[in-house]
Amino acid sequence: QVRLVESGGGLVQAGGSLRLSCVDSGRTFSTSRMGWFRRAPGKEREVVAAINWSGEGTYYANSVKGRFTISRDNAKNTVYLQMNSLKPEDTAVYYCASAAFGGSFDSWGQGTQVTVSS
Repeated sequence: QVRLVESGGGLVQAGGSLRLSCVDSGRTFSTSRMGWFRRAPGKEREVVAAINWSGEGTYYANSVKGRFTISRDNAKNTVYLQMNSLKPEDTAVYYCASAAFGGSFDSWGQGTQVTVSS
């Protein structure tokens, strides 16, 4: 059974915006650290952003700081990634991941494709 399901990917022109969503069907979302990762063609997977259980602590990769915003709604078991000022180098498959309290990211979604045209 797939626990994390991403949506919101698509094709957008450079400078445009997309909002990714990830719904967690598990029981521990409100205590889990959540993250967004991406894998571009020919590159290794990299962390994009992460957020702690309360939403008060966030982390961003330098490449997306000031452009992307991670947020969560614990009532909806959903984590979001608002992506603004998109660049062609943001093109990748974006994955949502979950880490149980104190643990590492060990539950992954199937990914959603984001393509930014120049």
